[in-house]
Amino acid sequence: MTSSEVRPDGQKSTLATWRTRIIGALAVVAVLVIAYFILAAFIPRWWAQRLAELVSGSFSKGIGWGLVYGVLGTALPLFLLLSATLVWKRRAGKFIAGAAALLAVITAIPNLMTLSIVLGGNSAAHAGQRILDVDAPAFRGASLVGAIVAVVVFLAAVFLIVARRRRRKHPGESAAPKPPPAVAPQTPTVTPDTSATRQQTL
Repeated sequence: MTSSEVRPDGQKSTLATWRTRIIGALAVVAVLVIAYFILAAFIPRWWAQRLAELVSGSFSKGIGWGLVYGVLGTALPLFLLLSATLVWKRRAGKFIAGAAALLAVITAIPNLMTLSIVLGGNSAAHAGQRILDVDAPAFRGASLVGAIVAVVVFLAAVFLIVARRRRRKHPGESAAPKPPPAVAPQTPTVTPDTSATRQQTL
């Protein structure tokens, strides 16, 4: 580090700080890319074999386990992320939100591994697809149906939460408007004609 990158007070300059951050970010990206290629060559085939052992070629088991993984593997991450957003501004909310987000990622791993088989285009993904076709029939379709059901339930829960909060913030909007009070019709007052009476008296 040259002397121009050091301030008189001994602190690093902004240029040196950003250079360190960029190098660190590039190193992290490189590690993630390497890990992705390693896992992409291993995970699809390995996960397909685990599902094949679980289903054992049974069509009914494929539907049952597919629904279980689809519903739980989608609903749990979504509701954990929702709870993280709800407790973020509370006391110790950031810690709880971070833990909930970490659990959301962990519970989403099974569905992510299934997606690596379905959407993958490498040889490991194709091998996993063949394994599921033979030893885990109907698992992928049932998993998709379960995921859709979980998303619908999640959206309904979000709608209810938002509507409840809106009613709390604006209680007057939810109440039905009261009809205006009925006004009794006014009867016209008839004033007696006193001119004829005055003429008669005169």
